[in-house]
Order: sequence, then C-alpha cells, then structure tokens
Amino acid sequence: MAPGKRKQRSRSARKPRWGAPGIPSGPGTAGPPSADLTEATIACEPSVPPIRVLLISDHSIVCAGLRLLIEKQPAMEVLGEIRSHLEDLDKIRENPDVVLIDLDWNERDCLACLSRILKRLGEARVLVLIGTCDSKFCSHLVRLGALGAVSTKQPVDILLKAIKTVHAGEMWFNRSTMASLIRDVTRANLQHGNNSEAAQIAALTRREREIIECLGRGLDADAIARHLVISETTVRHHLTSILDKLGVHDRFELVFYAYRHGLAVPPR
Repeated sequence: MAPGKRKQRSRSARKPRWGAPGIPSGPGTAGPPSADLTEATIACEPSVPPIRVLLISDHSIVCAGLRLLIEKQPAMEVLGEIRSHLEDLDKIRENPDVVLIDLDWNERDCLACLSRILKRLGEARVLVLIGTCDSKFCSHLVRLGALGAVSTKQPVDILLKAIKTVHAGEMWFNRSTMASLIRDVTRANLQHGNNSEAAQIAALTRREREIIECLGRGLDADAIARHLVISETTVRHHLTSILDKLGVHDRFELVFYAYRHGLAVPPR
C-alpha cells in the first residue's frame, strides 16, 4: 500500500444492521425480541378469573337467553342454573361470585327465595331482575342482602355493567329508586325523631366514619376491608359499634342515615 493512502473497506465487509433479512434478532443479539419471545411473554401474564354467575329463573327461555348473553362475555361464565326457586340449592357445588335472579313471582315468594339463597350461599352477591323498580320492594331486597336490582326493560349492556359492579362489592340501583329509598328512610327516621343525634355522631371514631363513607359508596364488608387494609372481622366489629352508637337497626338504615347527616355522599 502506498504511503498516505487509507485502506477502503468494501461494502460487502460492512457490518449488517439487525433486523436485515437473514440476520437473527432473537435472544443474544442486539436486535429486537423475536416473535417467539413476545408470545412467551404474553403467555406468562397472569389471567383474571372470570366472574362466575349462578342463574335462577322459573322460565327456561329467560335462562337460555341469559346464558347466551353471559357466555359471550370473555370475563364471565355461567356456573349453573336453577330453573325454580323450589329446587334444592344444595345442587350447587361451588359458590358463585354473583347470583342473578329473575323474580317473576309474587312478592312473598320473591323475598322468601332471596332469604333462602343468602342463607345457603353465605356472602353471595345478589343481583335481582325485576319488572318494576318499586322503592318499597327494593327496600325489602336491600334489607335481605341484595346488592342491586335491574329492570327487565333496561338494555343488556346495563345488565352486564350491573353484574360487574355487584361483583366488585358495590350497589346497583337506578337514580330514581335510590332517591325514593332515601326519602322513605329519611321520613321514617324523622317520624321517630332523635334529639341526641349530634351527640351520637360526635361519638363516632375516625375509623368508624371511614367505614360509613365506604358503605355510602355501596361497598360491602369484604370490599371495605380491602380498601382500608384491615380484616373483614374488624370491619364487622366496627359496624356493630356504629349501629349501636347511632341507634339504627341495620346497614340499610345506616346508609341513608349517613346520606341525611352528611356522613356519606349519595350516588348521583
């Protein structure tokens, strides 16, 4: 080579870029991850278990329609069906996440069925399908432990949203029903009267006020425990103390007492 001249590198000797045809780009190279690696990463992501729904209805067509609707949802599945409220609930081998009941019976049978379901399934979260959202009837449903009611006149996307909401431990009632329930309970409380309400409220601890606020948002004991990072047993002890201090009979009355006295914010 003559002095002063630089050696020219041929094009064929240049280092190829990653991703070029014929150049591997998987693990151990400087290129982007391969398709196999990407698929393996996706496969390792934890999957969320579907919401298991138990259907209870006297009507075969209603049950079949509800099953088709629910099983089309990737995050839901039907755990089982009970075609009559007279059938034995012991057939259910697993506890459902949500019990969806089609109540097309007289009021007494409806309430008796719901009471039986909650007694058998313990902490089951119950959503009721009803023809008309009557505030008095809904009041009975809530007192028994139902978390929500959906009118059969509502579109299917409302029902699906209600299932997810109830599964999360929150209540589902339409605005007019909630307003009627608040008025009914407020009227009942005013009739009884209580001159010591200010003193009773002042006796509440900070933690008890937090629990009341959570109840006002529609959370059940399990959801409150997770939100406040305490045990469900502790939540229940606090609730017993709250009911005693405020002189209300159950959680249903407590929620509307809280709305009336500004201890919780009513749903809008």
